[in-house]
Amino acid sequence: MDTTELIKQQITRNPVILYMKGTPQFPMCGFSAQVIQILKQLKAKASYVNVLENPDIRVELPKYAQWPTFPQLYIQGELVGGCDIVIELHAKNELLPLLEAADAIAEKAEFEAA
Repeated sequence: MDTTELIKQQITRNPVILYMKGTPQFPMCGFSAQVIQILKQLKAKASYVNVLENPDIRVELPKYAQWPTFPQLYIQGELVGGCDIVIELHAKNELLPLLEAADAIAEKAEFEAA
């Protein structure tokens, strides 16, 4: 399977997926850490891909998404955006309803590798 097909499958099969640098336990950039912190605060259930361990995805996803930076948050197959947009949506109380619509809220935040 080529990388673009893998990306499509990951986005389709995971109601919430975050492409990030590092892992939720050990984010490797400040922007990824900020998005994880927001998702934890909202008690989100999400999958993640560490693009530092997946160089093909790190190269191909920006082309596929037409979004040049990481992290990239997808909810129900749609690109929500990067750190600034996630922060803005959270500040406007618009992120939680997106997660609720994806049935991605738990008693505590849950993250699993995609």
